[in-house]
Amino acid sequence: MRADEAGWTVFGRGRRVEGISDIAPEAVLLVGAGRSVLLQLAHPAVGHGVARHSGFATDPMRRLQGTLTYIYALTNGTEAQRELVSRRVNAAHGPVRSEPADDGSHPAYSAFDPQLQLWVAATLYESGMGMYERIFSGLEPETAERVYRQYGVLGSALQMPEGLWPATRADFRAYWEDAVAGLRVDETARGVAEVLLRAEKAPWWLRAGMPLARFVTIGLLPETVRSGFGYTWTTGQERRLGMFFGALRCLVRVTPRWIRRAPMGIYLRRADGREA
Repeated sequence: MRADEAGWTVFGRGRRVEGISDIAPEAVLLVGAGRSVLLQLAHPAVGHGVARHSGFATDPMRRLQGTLTYIYALTNGTEAQRELVSRRVNAAHGPVRSEPADDGSHPAYSAFDPQLQLWVAATLYESGMGMYERIFSGLEPETAERVYRQYGVLGSALQMPEGLWPATRADFRAYWEDAVAGLRVDETARGVAEVLLRAEKAPWWLRAGMPLARFVTIGLLPETVRSGFGYTWTTGQERRLGMFFGALRCLVRVTPRWIRRAPMGIYLRRADGREA
């Protein structure tokens, strides 16, 4: 029996990946979740929308559970699960809107804005695939393009038109670089990020892991965004981050696939109301 048939990781370019359904279930992608959230907050409209209408900074598990249920249902769930989670997200997004600030500190915001949904989906793709490539081997170009196109469903399942998702990875890279260059981290976003990374009201087991999560999240941010949040980063910290990922790669190498993908099963059961 081959290693992949036994449910163990197969490294190298021979590792079988057909599409997003083979990548999204890997729990190690969650290591990049904090990076994705902070990138979202760095967009002024998203940051102020979250600050005014979301309690995820003080109740991070609720937001994380909702996001994971959405991702797993869209990438690996049934049609009924996909429709259900899309309705739930739309219902939650309904009241999330605001007018622009008189002092110009933030623009108008609506969670139904296709451009903002594009940005959120982009952070999930860029952070998720960045994490995947750190841990596993890179994908063949044709497979990488297919996975990239499939990631667009995270936006198009809501109000983002399919055509708004950049057509190719090269187009996405151009969009990403322009979008990151236009980010502006203000006091509101910094305040939400600090509450989030302290996680003082989170379960004890999550609080216990927050020093490491904070370190990794800050280290993974683009330098301009990291400095915007007021965080510093040294060469020594960069070396320690590299050591962390080296250890993580070793751990993943010896972890059976069914364990690595266990969180997905939990959240898919939650997607249609079954007990985890």
